[in-house]
Amino acid sequence: MKFISWNVNGIRACVQKGFMDFFKEADADIFCIQETKMQEGQLELETPGYHQYWNYAQKKGYSGTAVFTKEEPLSVANGIGIPEHDQEGRVITLEFGEYYVVTVYTPNSQNELARLPYRMQWEEAFLAYLKKLEEKKPVVFCGDLNVAHKEIDLKNPKTNHKNAGFTDEERGKFTELLENGFVDTFRHFYPDAEGIYSWWSYRFSARAKNAGWRIDYFCVSESLKDRLIDAKILTDVMGSDHCPVVLEMD
Repeated sequence: MKFISWNVNGIRACVQKGFMDFFKEADADIFCIQETKMQEGQLELETPGYHQYWNYAQKKGYSGTAVFTKEEPLSVANGIGIPEHDQEGRVITLEFGEYYVVTVYTPNSQNELARLPYRMQWEEAFLAYLKKLEEKKPVVFCGDLNVAHKEIDLKNPKTNHKNAGFTDEERGKFTELLENGFVDTFRHFYPDAEGIYSWWSYRFSARAKNAGWRIDYFCVSESLKDRLIDAKILTDVMGSDHCPVVLEMD
């Protein structure tokens, strides 16, 4: 199985920058996207051989997620079942025979950490949601988690220590997630790899300088660890300020 996750930073813009070429070439079994920034009916994507599932934010041009899957899932759910967290189109869950696949676009804590308190509530609710799914079967979840976990996961840890995405609070929540039985698949294979990021600011020629952050992930339930084959970050794929991340699994 080949899974891909990509924060496209606006699917309509990304389509103009070659999204469909990459989508066809990648030939993933399951392809998840975040930050679609669109409403129903604003774009029709032709994806022969794939079932499409979308979750739109109520606010126009904001957030949103989608999943394209070759195999039809047993069930599909949008959100995590908590109204205050389900207005922004951030989560889609697909149930398959042996596991769940969840795509998530985690809320950003924003400038001056204006949304950090909400983010902490979200983190607790999302982890509880994942653990509830795990009671039934293992989970593969992916997406833009808006956190660089360790100093190795961003170019400039010292100057970003109290900025959104690298606060002690956000990093602590990711640690808690791992302690609750989930595996960061990229670090599973490449525990010491440096200079490999999945997001770069559009400012200051950050991508050209590789001044980036690793904030896009595939995580899996511990029980799936033996089925992992590889995890990759496709840093040369353009079209967004993020690049796609890949998981291969038996």
